Amino acid sequence: MNHKSGFVNIIGNPNVGKSTLMNALIGQKLSIITSKAQTTRHRIMGILNDDNYQIVFSDTPGVIKPAYKLQENMMNFVHSAFQDADVLIYMVEIGEKGLKDEKLYERIKKTSLPLLLLINKIDLSTQDEIADYIDSWKQELPNASVLPISALNGFNLEQIKEHILENIPESPPYYDKDTITDKSERFFIEEIIREKILKHYKKEIPYSVEVEVEEFFEEEEIIKIRAIIYVLRESQKGILIGHKGLGLKRIGTEARRDIEVMLDKKVYLETPIKVNKNWRNDNKQLKKFGYE
Repeated sequence: MNHKSGFVNIIGNPNVGKSTLMNALIGQKLSIITSKAQTTRHRIMGILNDDNYQIVFSDTPGVIKPAYKLQENMMNFVHSAFQDADVLIYMVEIGEKGLKDEKLYERIKKTSLPLLLLINKIDLSTQDEIADYIDSWKQELPNASVLPISALNGFNLEQIKEHILENIPESPPYYDKDTITDKSERFFIEEIIREKILKHYKKEIPYSVEVEVEEFFEEEEIIKIRAIIYVLRESQKGILIGHKGLGLKRIGTEARRDIEVMLDKKVYLETPIKVNKNWRNDNKQLKKFGYE
């Protein structure tokens, strides 16, 4: 058998389980997962390697109507998913009707790319509901192959791989076979810290926060990391720190444990908070944080 390689890009509305799916398909946690919308801000690649194939998955931000420049940049990552895809995965859940961006939805309807529509979270529905929903989507997107799945429970993951392998070209691998992502260790450290903030804080706080690893020093026994947490307002800084500093301590402790597992080494983590009043609407700041 000749070797196959291809790019498979995953798009959908927030909270449909795109990150859970990619993590399950590659067998490792790369994209952070929370119950909040806009958890994924970047386009994150996860690479599945086998002797006979290499599948390069892209987890994109959930589709939203942008309210500020950060969200506009997030949606640019989604639109870029059409440019290099060999297979496009459009992910929905029971009861959902189309994307929140009508132009993007029209683009999906008209795409000439092999289109795989995944109906996720079917474990929360009845057989009749699933059958009706499959029929309605086959009428809505007749160019798509439709597959019911449960990303969380691993149902039909092998069928997803089989469909992809039927539709990607024969090609040598695009990346070294030991590579599992295009992102750096620093990126995932930042994401882990942001995940803890998403987990413990509500309202506007998680959406006002950006994290940047400023220092990373690896010594023989320990890795010393200084990661700046940026917020929009002084009041948000106080909320994150919490009473007697307990809020920030909890974030740091939980993040450090996950980072130690990822790096397989003892970590000293420092997470100072700084106010950066307009970072979500400042092109220079957004570029610094990797939104281009």
